[in-house]
Amino acid sequence: MATIFPFRAARPQPALASEVAAPPYDVLSSDEARAAVSGHPHSFLHVTKSEVDMPADLSIYHSSVYEKAKANLDEMLNAGVLFQDETPCYYIYELVMEGRSQTGLVCCSSVDDYERDIIKKHEFTRPEKEQDRINHIKITRAQTGNVFLAYRNVASLDAMIREWKKNNAPAYDFTAPDDISHRIWVIASKDAVETIASTFEKEVPCTYIADGHHRAASAAKVRAALGDAAGPEANGFLTTLFPADELKIMPYNRVIKDLNGMDAEDLISALQEDFMVSTSEVPVDPAHLHEFGMYLEKEWYHLTAIKGTYTNDPIGVLDVSIFSKNILEKFLDIHDQRTDKRIDFVGGIRGLQELEKRVDSGEMKVAFSFFPVSIEQLFDIADSGNVMPPKSTWFEPKLRDGLLTHLI
Repeated sequence: MATIFPFRAARPQPALASEVAAPPYDVLSSDEARAAVSGHPHSFLHVTKSEVDMPADLSIYHSSVYEKAKANLDEMLNAGVLFQDETPCYYIYELVMEGRSQTGLVCCSSVDDYERDIIKKHEFTRPEKEQDRINHIKITRAQTGNVFLAYRNVASLDAMIREWKKNNAPAYDFTAPDDISHRIWVIASKDAVETIASTFEKEVPCTYIADGHHRAASAAKVRAALGDAAGPEANGFLTTLFPADELKIMPYNRVIKDLNGMDAEDLISALQEDFMVSTSEVPVDPAHLHEFGMYLEKEWYHLTAIKGTYTNDPIGVLDVSIFSKNILEKFLDIHDQRTDKRIDFVGGIRGLQELEKRVDSGEMKVAFSFFPVSIEQLFDIADSGNVMPPKSTWFEPKLRDGLLTHLI
């Protein structure tokens, strides 16, 4: 059964919450982060993407970048921009995007649960991204990035969270520049804290990583690396748990640098072995499973996988699997999406125009758009012990960094 812990969050003074709150570190490039912090000295990007305060030609993985993150975090704590709660608490985090709300419980989940697969995974991690988070956590001694977990709904928990929101004022309530609203409630009541922990222990057999595989893996490896110096706080890692019916998954699209020696006509001809291919006068945002969009040489194509070219097992039926087997591996000689530098990933929130931009600039040769994975598909794959190809899911809206940090 799932084990969760309350914790003493480091969090902003209420009047500064909207200034501190920052997009997750991995959704902005360094240049985008530098633009975002201009005129915003309290932005938590100074901690999560501290290269913004370093020379632009310095590697973002240089040790001095992590040391700067620690210095910036310490300065925010010492200046009182951030403070730490006196007693361990749980926190309720509600996000509202385009009229749709979702609410999760912020807590520490057990590193032991992660290692015993009570916290289930559906992706492998990319080594360089994992090492980046290991270095950041070890040097700052803080988990600044939230791991997004899902679980199958428990009626008593749903009711408890609804009642707490109804009967208590939020500690934070603001709308970010992207028009997403953020509200956070603090659960400090000893009875409520004990009831929540007990309910998870009795009624939630497992949780599922929806977003944050690298952050979760890094937290476990940091505990192992620190050994006796880790301290009890390193036994948990920062998570927000959402019941399944609260979540919306967006597609995670792909862009490819080259066509592996083929020209555009060669690729289109080759794809017709496994797909029905037609041109499209408008950008292709797939509306059904097994449909794809392709943007190549300023033209959109609609691809539909032909029956019999894929299997119906939990992995084989996924569009990301069909794409990997029948396009990446078969024609483009890309066999490991975690490490191959010829492929990149574009979150669905950026829209199809981002795919066009990456290709039209000459940076990439071809782009593919996807239909999103469902939450039940994610659960089925994790339950089966299998993993999806990397970057198969994109969740929106995203939690803001800086509002709740776990110090270890």
